[in-house]
Amino acid sequence: MSYRVLKSALLVISLIAAPLGMAGEPLDKAQLEKLRTALEAPGVGLKVGSAQTSEIAGLYEVQLSDGPLVYATVKGDFFIVGDLYSVTSEGYVNLAEKRRDVERMGMLAKVKKDDMIIFAPEGETRAFISVFFDDTCYYCQKLHLEVPQLNKNGVEVRYLAYPRAGTNSDAFKQLASAWCAENPQETLTQLTLKQVVPENICANNPVAAQFQLGQELGVRGTPAIITQTGQMIPGYQSADELMVTLGLN
Repeated sequence: MSYRVLKSALLVISLIAAPLGMAGEPLDKAQLEKLRTALEAPGVGLKVGSAQTSEIAGLYEVQLSDGPLVYATVKGDFFIVGDLYSVTSEGYVNLAEKRRDVERMGMLAKVKKDDMIIFAPEGETRAFISVFFDDTCYYCQKLHLEVPQLNKNGVEVRYLAYPRAGTNSDAFKQLASAWCAENPQETLTQLTLKQVVPENICANNPVAAQFQLGQELGVRGTPAIITQTGQMIPGYQSADELMVTLGLN
């Protein structure tokens, strides 16, 4: 177990005397203003986006604008930065990560499928994954070689562009050329095989928007795989490993 997980688990254990409550209920206006006034004190630099009850009575989930999720007292005189874990008979459950799973699902649901490059199974689709992808990334290339096996096993692969070097990079131009191509699937495959494709950057291509979305979702490298339940897999997994992760083995 990593130090961070142990630290978070010990935090929960130290607070376990406080009963678990109903999470997800927004604070009323008076409570929110009281919390906002305390946390947004001059010179502190914090700005409250939203706040709601957490699983522990007396602690509230506070989403800071352009900042992390923290857990604060309603007075705002104390707050904790870090993930909240529940202790169950089967082990530790990262409640904060479960919340992020739901958020990721909601944000990805807003992306039009026509703006993705999709490799779909010929038969029944049993599951799908969304992959933030950079064709210059070795492990993206390695993952792409396993897409036929994933498709064969009923997994649909939905690619979103994530040029790691930013929107002024060669990778951006290559990805945009794939997204703008007459046959995006074939062009993306050619790029992963290090073949030269004609530059074709069309207006209103979605690459920059998808790069921004990836950053908002916490993507820090590629491939970043997100399951249909919102679970983030930060890095490469083989087709066999993904089948286990998806519960399809």
